[in-house]
Amino acid sequence: MTTDNRAALTMADIDLSDLRFWERPAHERARAFAMLRAEPGLRLFALPKVPFMRRDPGAWALVRHADVQEASRNPEVFSSEPSATSPTDLPRWMDGYFNSMIDMDDPRHAKIRRIVSRAFTPKTLAKAEDDVARRARRIVDELIEAGPGDFVSRVAMRLPVEVICDMLGIPPREHERVVRLTNIVVGYTDPEYVGNAVDYSSGAARIGRLRAARLLGTVSLAGWQLHRLAAELGRQRRATPTGDLTSALVNANVDGERLSPREFAAFFLLLVVAGNETTRTALAHGLKLLTDHPEQRELLLSDFEGRIGGAVEEIVRLSAPVLFMRRNLTRDHELNGHHLKAGDRVTLWYYSANRDESVFTDPDAFDITRSPNPHVGFGGPGPHFCLGANLARREITVMFRELFGRLPDITAGEPDRLLSSFINGYKRLPCTFTPPPAG
Repeated sequence: MTTDNRAALTMADIDLSDLRFWERPAHERARAFAMLRAEPGLRLFALPKVPFMRRDPGAWALVRHADVQEASRNPEVFSSEPSATSPTDLPRWMDGYFNSMIDMDDPRHAKIRRIVSRAFTPKTLAKAEDDVARRARRIVDELIEAGPGDFVSRVAMRLPVEVICDMLGIPPREHERVVRLTNIVVGYTDPEYVGNAVDYSSGAARIGRLRAARLLGTVSLAGWQLHRLAAELGRQRRATPTGDLTSALVNANVDGERLSPREFAAFFLLLVVAGNETTRTALAHGLKLLTDHPEQRELLLSDFEGRIGGAVEEIVRLSAPVLFMRRNLTRDHELNGHHLKAGDRVTLWYYSANRDESVFTDPDAFDITRSPNPHVGFGGPGPHFCLGANLARREITVMFRELFGRLPDITAGEPDRLLSSFINGYKRLPCTFTPPPAG
């Protein structure tokens, strides 16, 4: 595939299941989705044949804002079961590690979500804002002391990981391990995190049995280790509740019974991953966007408190931290003139919906004053709208307030992108700044 000539991109080059597509520059990927949106009907993308995995028929790609909205609003038709996060069905022995609240439908999903949501109410988050501000201040202190370097590891990753670990009661000594393991879980298609367990040099071709076994083993081991951490904390909180989110989950009554250790561990893993990935990705993309668009940066800094809310929404729109989610058809359904059958799978491409020219004027432009801004960067409307959206907004706001208040000239270099069709992440992002005067 050609990646250095924008004009060379054709429909034949677009295969959302092929990781070589996700190696393309960002502007080419955006253009590819624009081409898909302009194409009538829906397109089916088959997935590579992977040994040990269930036979995969592929999924229909929903790339238009209206289609993503409709699927999100109709969970009775577009179900999250058996999976909302994996484009293919996992082996049953892996479901125990990764199948959680996000992969459930109501009424059980709603009952468990109500338990978790108590930690994410505006009132609860307002009480925690001073703590978030203190953490952001310390992180910037340490960034200044260390000097210019990688923004992801020194800033973007640290704040959300510390906050979600504290909410769950995970001790600081475990934070580094949590980061390492969650990197594997969300970065399972990037060779940096799974080593030689995967080789995509052949694109969407058959993946060999040995490599498939290594890949599944690497990811499963990371899931198992997070489950072990959850089990240890769960035992402690059942015996001695402390008021943290782990205590609430392990002692909660759902349909007359408590969550099993396996169910709790799966929710724990979801919260650890989802609780940091969106904010981490948005913070990194945000610094890059504000570097590449100095006029928007100047506009923000001229009235930070008045414009940061719009800036956060626009950063989340363009960064689309989670690129897609999956839904599963419970019955035949007509969508945008296309007949979907019961048992079909669809992928909801938030990245594309956020650039839909029928909804957003000049959709590829970064405009912190954009209004309205009905993006789906936190998911579409409905029961699975991101539970941590308000926490992410607060963390991004607090961190940029601290950063630009003390390092107004901080800028980003070129990112080292995560190779993934699921998370629009940066693994590394160099930053430079002028240290403030001592004292």
